[in-house]
Amino acid sequence: MTSERESIERGEPALLILGCGYLGRRLARHYMDLGVTVLGVVASESSRRTLLDEGIPAIAVDLASADLAVLPLTGRAVFHLAPPPGQGVEDWVTRRLAAAFARQGHPRRLVYISTSGVYGDCGGAWVDETWPVRPSADRARRRWDAEQALRQWRRASGAALVVLRVAGIYGPGRLPLERIRQGLPLVRESQAPFSNRIHVDDLAQACVAAMERGSDGEIYNVCDDYPSTMTDYFFQIADAAGLPRPPVIPISEMEGQLSPGMRSYMRESRRLSNRKLRDELGVTLTYPALKDGLPGALGRR
Repeated sequence: MTSERESIERGEPALLILGCGYLGRRLARHYMDLGVTVLGVVASESSRRTLLDEGIPAIAVDLASADLAVLPLTGRAVFHLAPPPGQGVEDWVTRRLAAAFARQGHPRRLVYISTSGVYGDCGGAWVDETWPVRPSADRARRRWDAEQALRQWRRASGAALVVLRVAGIYGPGRLPLERIRQGLPLVRESQAPFSNRIHVDDLAQACVAAMERGSDGEIYNVCDDYPSTMTDYFFQIADAAGLPRPPVIPISEMEGQLSPGMRSYMRESRRLSNRKLRDELGVTLTYPALKDGLPGALGRR
């Protein structure tokens, strides 16, 4: 982050982290250790106090409703990690943010965390960044809308944009242990779709690589090396945690026994390729497989 030296000398934030939560705190600590001045942006005062208690400078600005003029945006590097609205197919929060960029001055570089869900159901095929975008769930449509809004902003502003399409995130405090303890059913493994995941620490290093080395306008899938079925994912966690494996049901029975959210995941199957992440960004995963990341995520190492 050598281009931020002047901002550091003036005591101004060189890096903004919008939505500085589970992932953002890791990024903040990484850059602060390098001497970069960081500002975490969160929606609530309680979240701000949590960051301050961890030594991370922060402000409380609700991107959905607050006056965004308080954000120091011009010429900064920005991680956009803030979630989209909870309903609809548009991410009007990101569109609002892009409008603020136009009014107040543009960041010089932005890394946006999107989702691999924008690819939709791929029938279990291996999917790289050239795969057509066909989101089927509203949560993925909102992310796709955000990608498009930011691409429009990039074309108009000349600022640099890198998009990461991220698999399901796991790590300490981010495992479905309660669901497993409840014994809620899963789809029979032979019928279960393929899913993908990434450890939060590997996602953090991918974010750093994207900020430092990502090519302007490029998209990178972020996932580990070994996709597996959703059912296998739960089984591996149960085994590692010493819990009974959940019962399984045929996929024909999922309508009455699985939550709407889980059913939506069951309707999509894809195996993400991370070759571009490895080859172009030079990322070497610390946890290339779920079995590598589970001991630490469970607090056992």
